[in-house]
Amino acid sequence: MDGAGLDGQERQVTRTMNGAQVILKMLELHGVTHVFGLPGETTIGWYKEWRAHSDIEFVLTRDERTASYAAEAYAKVTGRPAVLEAPSPGVTHCTPGIAEAWLSSVPVIFFSSDIPVNQDKKHGLTGIDQTALYASICKESFYLTSVKDIPILMRRAFRVATSGRPAPVHIRVPINIFHDTAEIADLYAQPEYSEYPAHRPVADHGRIRAAIDVLLAAEKPLIVCGQGALISKASAEVQDLAELLQIPVATTTPGKGLMAETHPLALRVIGARGGMGYANDYAKSADTVFFVGTNTDSSSTDHWTLYGDPATKTFLHLDIAEAHVGNNFPLKVGMVGDARATLAYVAETIRAEHPGLDRPRLDLTEMKRTALDAVFNSNTPMPEGTISPVKLTRALDALLPPGAIVTAEPGVAAIYPSALLSVREPGRRYLTNYSMGALGYSVPAGIGAAFAAEGPVISLTGDGSLAFVLGDFETVRRSGKNITVILTRNDTYGWIRGEAILLDDVDEPWSTDFGAVDYVKVAEGFGFQTARIESDAEIEPALRAAIAHEGASFIEIRVPSQDRIVPFVPSWVRAARKKKLPYFT
Repeated sequence: MDGAGLDGQERQVTRTMNGAQVILKMLELHGVTHVFGLPGETTIGWYKEWRAHSDIEFVLTRDERTASYAAEAYAKVTGRPAVLEAPSPGVTHCTPGIAEAWLSSVPVIFFSSDIPVNQDKKHGLTGIDQTALYASICKESFYLTSVKDIPILMRRAFRVATSGRPAPVHIRVPINIFHDTAEIADLYAQPEYSEYPAHRPVADHGRIRAAIDVLLAAEKPLIVCGQGALISKASAEVQDLAELLQIPVATTTPGKGLMAETHPLALRVIGARGGMGYANDYAKSADTVFFVGTNTDSSSTDHWTLYGDPATKTFLHLDIAEAHVGNNFPLKVGMVGDARATLAYVAETIRAEHPGLDRPRLDLTEMKRTALDAVFNSNTPMPEGTISPVKLTRALDALLPPGAIVTAEPGVAAIYPSALLSVREPGRRYLTNYSMGALGYSVPAGIGAAFAAEGPVISLTGDGSLAFVLGDFETVRRSGKNITVILTRNDTYGWIRGEAILLDDVDEPWSTDFGAVDYVKVAEGFGFQTARIESDAEIEPALRAAIAHEGASFIEIRVPSQDRIVPFVPSWVRAARKKKLPYFT
C-alpha cells in the first residue's frame, strides 16, 4: 500500500517494522555514521537488529560518562549532531556530558533505554524518571511509548537539536519498544537537520545598520568571538569583517580557533582562562566591544571585570540565543541572528553603502610576538623534579601537524595551551569543556575527536582528571586511533589547591593532595606506547615519537602545582605579585 510522502519527500511505502528497525533507519536517513554508548539489558533488542541490518558504527566505551563526552566532542568537530545511547542502569552517568553539551550549545541526540512503561512504579530494578532527570539539560525530552511515533519524534529531535541555539535532545525508549511492531508509512528524514546550524536567520536589518554606524565611529573597537561563532562556522565572515574595518578579533577559550591566531588582526584568547596580560589589557582599553556568539560568562570576562567600567564602553552583541544578548553588559545595539549569515550581510551592507571605505591598517603581530617571547624566554626556575609546562606547550606547538586536534580540560592541561598554543588554521581544532568545567573530559573528548577526523589527537589531562577515565584507556587502545594522552602530573587537584592558597590563604590544602600512582605502568598495561619526560631535552623526542605512532601513546610529565608557578589567571597573578611568587602573564 502506498502512502503520500510529506515535506517534499518521495512517496512512502507502508511496511511493518519493529522499533529497533525504525530507529536505525531514521538514524541512517539523517546521515548518522557513529553512535557512542555502552550496553545494557534494556538495549539488547536494539543491538540485535543493529548487527543484522545497519552499518552505523557503534563506539563502545567503558563508562557512560566517557560516551557522553565523546559524543559532545564528535559533534563539535563534525558539525553534525552526535548520537549517544545508554542503558537504564547507567543513565545517570551521562549527565556530565549532556550538561556540557547543553551549556556549550552542542546538539546530541541521546537515547536512553528503560524498563517497560510504568514498571518503575512497581519498583522495577533500574527504574527512574529519566524524563524529569534530563528535561532541565535538554531542549526536549521525549518518551517513546509507541513504535508508530518514532519517525515523527526523531525528525523533531533532529530539528529541535540543530535549530536556534543547538543543544541536546533526550529520547527515552522502554525496552518493549525495540520489539514492538507497527505499520510505518512516514519513514523519511528532513536532511537539512543533519547538520547544524540548520537555519541561518539574519538579524534585524535596522539593528544591523545601527551596529555598522557604531563600528565606523569607534576609535578602538574589538570583536570578541565565543564558541557560538565556531558553531555558526563564521570564521571566514568574521575575518572578512575584521579586515574590512581593521578591527582586532579576540576569542574566549572555547572560541579558540575561530580565527587563525597568526593573523595580523588576531588578538588571541582573552579572559580568565588563558588570556595573556597583553590581550586582556587590550580588551580593557577598547572603547567599543562587539560580542559575537558568546554568552559573556564569568571565565571569558574575568568575572565581568575585563572591560573595566561598563558605563565607559559601547557594547554590541550578536547571538542566536536571545537570552544571551545583553545579559551581562548594557548594549547600544543587540542583534539576534546567526553569526555567519548576519556578519555576511554586515560586510555586504558596508561595501554597498560605504564604497570608498579605507581604514588604517592594523597589525598585532609584533605585540603578540613580544608577549609570547617574554614567556617562552623567561626561563623561570621550576621546583625540583618538575618540567615547565611552557616548554611542553612550545614544543607541542612546533610539532603539531596540520589537521591535528588538541583536547584539554581545566587545570595545567588547558591553561597553558589556551594561552600559548597557536591555532594556525581556522576551525574547531582545540576542544575544552570550559562551559561546565568538570574533570574527566579530555580523554573521552579525544576519543570522540578521533572518530570525527583523520588527524592525530593530543589529549592533555591532569592526574586529578585522569583518575576519572582510566578504564577507557582500553577504549583508546581498541580504537586503533592515533591518540596521545599527555599527563601533566602534580599529585593534587591543582586548580583547587591554587585557588585555596593564592586567594583564600589556606596554608595546608589537605583536601586536594593525593597519593602517587605509576601511571606509565598503568598505561603500559593497557597496551600504550609510553614515555616519561624527566628533562627538557626529552620533551621534543617524546612528542615526536608519540605523534608519529599510529596508535595509543601516553606521556607523563611532572609539572608544578598552580600555587608554586602561577599560570595565566588574572586574579591569581594579582595574588602572586603580592605574595612575590613566580607567575606567567
